[in-house]
Amino acid sequence: MARRGPSFARARFCVLWVATLLAPVCVCAEEIVTVSGRPGTTQSYLLLHYASPPPQAVAVLFPGGEGLLSLRVESDAVKFQGRGNFLVRTRTLLRDKQVAVAVVDSPSDQQRAGMDDGFRSGRAHVEDIAAVIRDLKQRFAQAKIFLIGTSRGTLSAAYVGRALERTVDGVVLTSTVFYGGRRLGGIGLAGFDFAAIKAPLLFVHHLYDACRACPYHPAESLGRIYPLITVKGGKPAESDPCEPLAAHGYYGREAETVAAIKRWMLGEAFPRTVE
Repeated sequence: MARRGPSFARARFCVLWVATLLAPVCVCAEEIVTVSGRPGTTQSYLLLHYASPPPQAVAVLFPGGEGLLSLRVESDAVKFQGRGNFLVRTRTLLRDKQVAVAVVDSPSDQQRAGMDDGFRSGRAHVEDIAAVIRDLKQRFAQAKIFLIGTSRGTLSAAYVGRALERTVDGVVLTSTVFYGGRRLGGIGLAGFDFAAIKAPLLFVHHLYDACRACPYHPAESLGRIYPLITVKGGKPAESDPCEPLAAHGYYGREAETVAAIKRWMLGEAFPRTVE
């Protein structure tokens, strides 16, 4: 049984996956874990992992927009919103026997409207995610921890990654928000000191990302210093350019993009271009 105490609680929804007719394996498909963050608040995340073997890496995912999943259990099933987000809809592609996945929700005191840019870039967010990482390290002691953000989630990954230094083993920024605009507080990463992130850093960007806050050119410039995966092609957009069913969300190139990110995380040779 999992340890239960005042520091954290969790709600679980498990399904039985049958690997072979002779060897059924119980895998916790999607599990809501809630930890104590700052005093008086809690921080929940959606955990996906195989029961065995222990994962080599854990990907901590920060969805874009307000980052509000509203994680809950209804009728013995895990429910949440934001399923169209690139990282949320590809979570099962990222999770395998080598990689566990933790999708971060907004903390308990940000559940009404989600996280704005000021919160994502502030100390309170760092404290909450530090609690998540402590919990993950208790569960998967040998696994490396990677922060992965997409769109406005790159603010979380960058600021938290900088603050936690060597506590994390890598940071991945996909569809980086370089220019903030007015929405959600208007912070962008164009002037961010990426060298202050002590962990290895990877950029992923679609060549034809048409979101005005996330142009390809700044990513291309940073690719002279840091590894960059450039994604091309995909399906015709079925959403606004800044929404996930477009080049901004690697629409039609999800599997190839996730596979390239995973190879980088695991220290394997990875493609610099996905097309």
